[in-house]
Amino acid sequence: MTPDIIIYNGALMTFDDAQPNAEALAISAGRITAVGSTAAITPLAGPETRMIDAAGATVLPGFIDSHVHLFGGSVELSCLSLYGVYGLEAMAEAIRPYAAATPEEELVFCVMCDYGILGTGKTPTRHDLDYILPDRALAMFAPDHHTVWANTAALKAAGLLQGGEVDAGSEIVMGADGLASGELLEPGAYSPVLALTRHGGREMMGLTTGKDPVPPATAAQREMDKDVIVKGLAHCAAQGITGLHLMDGNTYQLELLSELEAEGRLLCRCNVPFHFKGTDPLERMAAEAPEMRARFQSDMVRCAHVKMFIDGVIESGTALMLEPYPGEMGAGGNTGDEVFTQEHLVAACVEADRLGFQIAIHAIGDAGIRRTIDAYEAALKANGKRDSRHRIEHLEVMHPEDIPRLAELDIVASIQPGHAPMGHIFPPDGVGKYLHDHQIAGAYAWQDIRETGAKVIFSTDWPVIPVDVMPNIKAAIAPLDLGEHWRDQSQSLSDTLESYTKGNAWAEFCEDVKGQLKVGMMADVAVMSHELTALPPGGITQAAACVTVCNGKITFERALSA
Repeated sequence: MTPDIIIYNGALMTFDDAQPNAEALAISAGRITAVGSTAAITPLAGPETRMIDAAGATVLPGFIDSHVHLFGGSVELSCLSLYGVYGLEAMAEAIRPYAAATPEEELVFCVMCDYGILGTGKTPTRHDLDYILPDRALAMFAPDHHTVWANTAALKAAGLLQGGEVDAGSEIVMGADGLASGELLEPGAYSPVLALTRHGGREMMGLTTGKDPVPPATAAQREMDKDVIVKGLAHCAAQGITGLHLMDGNTYQLELLSELEAEGRLLCRCNVPFHFKGTDPLERMAAEAPEMRARFQSDMVRCAHVKMFIDGVIESGTALMLEPYPGEMGAGGNTGDEVFTQEHLVAACVEADRLGFQIAIHAIGDAGIRRTIDAYEAALKANGKRDSRHRIEHLEVMHPEDIPRLAELDIVASIQPGHAPMGHIFPPDGVGKYLHDHQIAGAYAWQDIRETGAKVIFSTDWPVIPVDVMPNIKAAIAPLDLGEHWRDQSQSLSDTLESYTKGNAWAEFCEDVKGQLKVGMMADVAVMSHELTALPPGGITQAAACVTVCNGKITFERALSA
């Protein structure tokens, strides 16, 4: 078969042990049909073959981001980012012109608002936001998406000014005046505010409720939602990404992605979970999850895992810890907020495992991680051993005694290097001040985890941080030195790239069809601008994707550097 595409003159990193390096490859009908030298591959070309000269740059399997929120990330590309903005006046200078330029928006919505935007120990209140926009609804999302700050108009519009009932683990923080202070912790508290966005909160519904929009989206709303997702997919393809593991899911998103696939507009493969909440009855799992899985099983859109949360995040004091937080955050013995009771979490894990699902659980605090490991162990004992590849998402602060348990129980460590304080993206002093010194030994312990033999995979959790691949790789291979108490957890470039390609393909049970440049594999390929191994770790962000091929089709292209 004459190749559709030939990529040649490249420094191929194949991740195929039988042929780890090569110069060229050929693609026909969505599959890799030849890998070898430029001299051997280029004569295979026909008159219609697209020839791509890699010019000595790295060519590798397409990147797979194994933890994203595609719909939300796509929407937030057009929201006002407050990244790097600090101080009330600077906030006003950024927000007021944006608000004036978007008069049609019911809610002025900002993202990437740092917890310390008003300085250490100062939490934004509705009164602060009222100063910026007194007569129009305004809200700001924290980067980790676990906290929203809203002004009085937004709280009134959402029906939250007087407080209200919320899910376990969520909180409408109340002020001394008996009214909501403006700080809303976790989805159970802030969902009514998100309902005011231009997409009516549908972009986060798979995360906040795990269920479909009620009332159902109109035809016009569906088209608007699909169009914004396409923009997000194009943004991912521009990073060299060919696959995404979504960590929020409902039937609505799966339907939109399937429609995009049918329309030829789906630029990345998407794995979408069944989202199970701590407030859901156990019966919902068997009643809904298998049907959702059975409906969506194409090469491009697939449902195969269950997503749950056990805790929140450290910066808001909602991550579950084994001991109270230091300082004011630990007042009253605060050890974080329980999203699941342990009994319910164990029952949910046993049931999901019994149904043959892979499980992915958000766990950030040392107690949350321990509870998750315990729940996976309980599922193994209840159902017997199988190739489950259950995952823990984030694993930011572990008790050192729990680190070896990951490998012992075959638990996958799903890590986002750019989240760490040494990752060049968030303030380097951001997390450490919320931990006791002795807890730092198990914080962001990437290499310690890897050395136990546990499987380590990498992702971004977009839009918590940008979906951009190379800054996240830099976070892994060239982390900042945070000094005393913080051990070097630097990753090698080869391990990092494997965790972003072949490892992530393995994590979705697709190691036999993707994640390697090998004959017979799906044609998912990234051609970079530089030879990655020739760049210093700190300079890795000089490189970028120049050509992205997904399913044998070019999904992104720009001129390669000379």
